[in-house]
Amino acid sequence: MPYAFQFRYSIALLLGAGTLALAACQPSQNSESRQTTNLAAVDPMIANEADGTNWPSYGRTYSEQHYSPLEEINASNIDRLGLAWSMELPGAHSAATVPLAVDGILYFAVGQSVVHAVDAVTGKELWQFDPQAWKSAGKKLRHSWGARGIAYWEDKIFVGTTDGRLVAIDAKTGKEIWSQLTVNPDDTSSITGAPRIFRGMVIIGNAGGDVTALRGYVTAYDAKTGAQQWRFYTVPGDPAKGFEDDTQRMAAKTWTGEWWKFGGGGNVWNAITYDPEFDTIYIGTGNGAPWNQKIRSPGGGDNLFLASIVALDAKTGKYRWHYQEVPQNTWDYNSVMDMTLADIMIGGKRRKVIIHAPKNGFLYVIDRATGKLISADPFSKVTWAKGVDLKTGRPIEAEGMRFDGRNSKIRPASSGAHSWQPQSYNPKTGLVYIPTMQLEEEYSDKGIDPKKWAFTPGQVNMGVRDYDSDAPRSAGKTTLLAWDPVNKKKVWENQNPGFWNGGTMTTGGNLVFQGLGNGMFNAYAADTGKKLWSFNALMGINGAPISYSVKGRQYVTVVAGWGASGSGYMGSLAAQEGWVSRIHTNRVVTFALDAKGKLPADLPPPQMVKPIDDATFKIDQKRAAVGRQLFAKTCFMCHGVGAVASGYAPDLRASPVPLDAASFKQVVVDGILEEQGMPKYPEFTDKDLEDLRHYLRWTVKTNRTSMTPAPR
Repeated sequence: MPYAFQFRYSIALLLGAGTLALAACQPSQNSESRQTTNLAAVDPMIANEADGTNWPSYGRTYSEQHYSPLEEINASNIDRLGLAWSMELPGAHSAATVPLAVDGILYFAVGQSVVHAVDAVTGKELWQFDPQAWKSAGKKLRHSWGARGIAYWEDKIFVGTTDGRLVAIDAKTGKEIWSQLTVNPDDTSSITGAPRIFRGMVIIGNAGGDVTALRGYVTAYDAKTGAQQWRFYTVPGDPAKGFEDDTQRMAAKTWTGEWWKFGGGGNVWNAITYDPEFDTIYIGTGNGAPWNQKIRSPGGGDNLFLASIVALDAKTGKYRWHYQEVPQNTWDYNSVMDMTLADIMIGGKRRKVIIHAPKNGFLYVIDRATGKLISADPFSKVTWAKGVDLKTGRPIEAEGMRFDGRNSKIRPASSGAHSWQPQSYNPKTGLVYIPTMQLEEEYSDKGIDPKKWAFTPGQVNMGVRDYDSDAPRSAGKTTLLAWDPVNKKKVWENQNPGFWNGGTMTTGGNLVFQGLGNGMFNAYAADTGKKLWSFNALMGINGAPISYSVKGRQYVTVVAGWGASGSGYMGSLAAQEGWVSRIHTNRVVTFALDAKGKLPADLPPPQMVKPIDDATFKIDQKRAAVGRQLFAKTCFMCHGVGAVASGYAPDLRASPVPLDAASFKQVVVDGILEEQGMPKYPEFTDKDLEDLRHYLRWTVKTNRTSMTPAPR
């Protein structure tokens, strides 16, 4: 039975056999008849596509198009765009967020989910809310980069925290209204994504499946009181404990072995979209935990609902349909990238669709009512699959891509052809603007016995080769791609310098805005891709910009910040940009026509760290080799592949702390820097610490990466 099209009305048939199960593959109703718009459930501000005054939600409106209809700033006058104001964010080691703008006030969260309210015209801070997540986060600090976004509803701000809480804040005063712990306090799950508002509820997922045994889920809470309304699990649990419903029972038939002991994964750490026309929540689910399917599901199986788009009844959280983009996922090709809702003409008929460009390199157009696949085309270089069969919805895997006893070079890399940085869609041009990444990665599970493999608590647990080799800066590249989802083709594409780029935003003024890893904030003509304007923000940019108006004047704001997933761990690919932790500061920059502001004159230019070479330290090669493996399993996510860090955490080759054994232990084991985001590892022995010190000294001696910033 085609795995892709499962429907709410026929779960009973799915549990049956033969011809009855085949009947369930047919859509129950067409797009028009399935519309169930509930006006009482719709927030007028978030639903208003035509009014660009505010930016009240992560993607501005329910459609998640990251599109502003404002036209005051346009392709003909963009040369007049200037800096209105900037705001330094000292101490905010993570700043990869999309701000909100409501009635002349900007709201954003940086660092450990610290929320700021700022006058959108002057840049004056009005209040700040610090959830002090570090005090209770514990191991959750090991796999968290702070909040990528927040939500607004009826004078409340909602933020997810590193320690797994969902907090409602008074938007006028910055005071806490309610707080709910949404995750298990004893594991490493945390919140990095933006909450979404719908039906008077707020929904949130979580992250951390690469570090601990987690079973993914999303939870909806009453936005006024914080009371839990419903929860949906993205993978089935232990059969011996019983299944929550028939959906979980059906999903369990696609798993083998004792997957529940590994959690399964499927964390919804980013993409959540509400569709008021069908009163449906769409969630994009994560990769398997561990990555290697031979460990978590040794007998094969599609492993629902990993790497899928799942549609849920917004009122109850009950399953409606799903489309699985990567069955039997074993490459970290998750599907948590933003989902764009649009109405487009296909074959002479207006179709209500989801446009999705996930990690795996294919751009999918999917019917929103039924989950039926309309098209799937590669938007980047893809070698893991030859294409997607439109009849079955399944990818056509290339031979040798599952690294069975050998090394397999695969594109895209686990970083994805498109990661969490938002894409945007312009209804005027009909184009999707995707920040792409192009990198090849070698997978191997040599030396791993699936029968003996087990999660190591608090460490990165992928079930494939360790991250212990730094890549040269020339290994990957990025582009800004304009894609036509109707004609299924590239319209234009601009290659950007470096490997890590920011999200996009497009406007009614025929513009596309994007920030880059090198700190440049650019504007392009939306129809042709011609670069029209640039501003050097003097800090790499990960998040997406927004646009809004105050008293009739249009503004554009972006948070320039280099501390985030990817920019922290990609080693030289990220470090080449020259942003150094504790030297360069994240900042907010806001622009308007004819504004004449300037950044502070004393901002440091890009530079590379200067490793400290202690001639008195005698390196033991055997200890360094052991320390290298431990670093790859615990430290690289923040301190960089090959100990080459950029922006999020200090480059330990240049830190004096590892030079002194006592100081190193105070930081790593005792946790004296937890407030600054450095987690503690009380399980590390003195031998572990000494092995790590020898490895870090070895990286300095071998000088494995260039010390010169990439050319600009």
